[in-house]
Amino acid sequence: MSVRVRRRGSDRPLPDDNLDTGHNGHTPVAGGPDGRDGHDDGASPRGKRLGELLVQARAVKRGELKAALDSQSPEGPPLGRLLIERGAVGERPVVEALALQRGLGVVDLRQVQPDTETLTLLAEDVARQLGVVPVARVDGSLVMAASEPLTTAEIVHLETLVGLPVSLVLAPSTEIRRVIDASYKALGAVDRHVQAFVATAALRAPSEALEGIASTAATEAPVVQIVQLLFTQALRDRASDVHIEPQDDRIRVRFRVDGALHDVLSLPTDIGPALVSRIKIMAGMNIVERRRSQDGQVAVTIDGRSVDIRVATLATIWGEKCVMRILDKSRSLYRLGELGMPDDTHTTFSKIIRSPFGMVLCAGPTGSGKTTTLYASLMEINEPHRNIMTIEDPVEYVVPSINQIQANEAAGMTFAGGLRSILRQDPDVILVGEIRDVETARIATQSALTGHFVLSTLHATDAVAALHRLLDMGIESFLIASSLVAVVGQRLVRRTCTSCKKAYKPTAEELAFYEEAGGNPKRTFYRGEGCNFCSDTGYQDRVGVYELLRITPELKRLIVGWATQEELQRLAVSQGMRTLRQEAMALVQDDVTTISEVIRSIYTG
Repeated sequence: MSVRVRRRGSDRPLPDDNLDTGHNGHTPVAGGPDGRDGHDDGASPRGKRLGELLVQARAVKRGELKAALDSQSPEGPPLGRLLIERGAVGERPVVEALALQRGLGVVDLRQVQPDTETLTLLAEDVARQLGVVPVARVDGSLVMAASEPLTTAEIVHLETLVGLPVSLVLAPSTEIRRVIDASYKALGAVDRHVQAFVATAALRAPSEALEGIASTAATEAPVVQIVQLLFTQALRDRASDVHIEPQDDRIRVRFRVDGALHDVLSLPTDIGPALVSRIKIMAGMNIVERRRSQDGQVAVTIDGRSVDIRVATLATIWGEKCVMRILDKSRSLYRLGELGMPDDTHTTFSKIIRSPFGMVLCAGPTGSGKTTTLYASLMEINEPHRNIMTIEDPVEYVVPSINQIQANEAAGMTFAGGLRSILRQDPDVILVGEIRDVETARIATQSALTGHFVLSTLHATDAVAALHRLLDMGIESFLIASSLVAVVGQRLVRRTCTSCKKAYKPTAEELAFYEEAGGNPKRTFYRGEGCNFCSDTGYQDRVGVYELLRITPELKRLIVGWATQEELQRLAVSQGMRTLRQEAMALVQDDVTTISEVIRSIYTG
């Protein structure tokens, strides 16, 4: 194994037998990401203060450093962390400056993957508690990556646990957390629980097995543990959905990460019914009914984070299929400027959502980020003088200053019924989670016509198609033309992983699509080769692709005349609308995503 470690600005890969760790890790070092001498009141071992090193490396401007020092308090974070929090510098420059200050090496964990044997030397709970991860064994010692220098006591404690001398190198804390999440797989313990289930299942009647799963005292039951491990791993892998799919010879478990499904686990068929029953119990669903679809919701805490899980089951020819949508409640809301809209689209849309009345729709397929766009819009206009009310199923983000209503059809609270009730609450802005039927569409349209501002989502392929969806629902064309202010069509595409981005040559088909879609001439294209941080997919996180259709007087006349989608699209483009495909090509030109990802996510026509 070759480990890339940098020392004093070098970027030379060093083999294990020559791993440069700066020192043997036993020098007493105090402080946080800046050594806590960030107040610039003490000299470092090399006679340089952290702030001076950052300025010399041109990572921080002297004015930003002075502002951070002026705002720093003895009880507050160290200088390095403070600069990171203020957005003045990234983690890596601080870590590199700190390593130079302390005489330590820097390891690039984006490219270095610790092997399984090395990882077994340190327990996961210790790695998470201290924020360290074993990197490699070199010359009889264990190279350990940390985000900040450790004290002598901490190093001695680690040496006692691993039974080897420890050499310290530094890496950004975010990289260390990602490597810990990727390396210490929660699903690694699944085999043991599966074997325990198989061993005990033969001794129990099916009814007894279900009783054991349902019992609140059975928290150590194998199936209970497997479900908990699934939830934990899904959250750590940033999965949005978990699919449990019975098949002829196995139970297939897949995670949807950044919009794409990946196989993560294969279980014996016998465990399938018990696994789904456990999830249904947690979600308050009927475990006896296996022939019709059911919906439920689970609230759990994983790794200290509150998580809501939407559960949906459906009978297939091989048994019950279960899909779980994971909603991380601790995740912060996006602001409108963070969604990926081009500057001119963002400026125009910001003005539109400040309209006193009318309706704005977000259109796209399932999982295209429509709800995220709606909430970002609400946060933009959430002001004390406005009464904002929502009707949703489910309430995905809880905002204390907004009146939110959970739709519950079993209790008679439908979208249409809830919307009628909202209209009697003196609202200024109304958010309808989704227009699913003609009744909801009609009430939303009438609300927009009677002086309310309505935001909602609609399942449609693009912005123009949303207009015909309303027409197909039976809403009169003149009502659509009068009530609609704008429609935002959107998709999500995966971002090229910045940690492993490399130049490549697209295929002839990809180049033909790029040129046909109107992409500007481009000599070099980039894609991710695959690394630790993107799970070898070449992509990490997603960005929105938007087309903004403004309902102009000319467009209203076409809508009233029942114009075709092609006629509406032609007029909208002639009036300045950029289509989803054009916007996606702009992201390819800026090396944000790849041609193949645009073909997969947008369309090929």
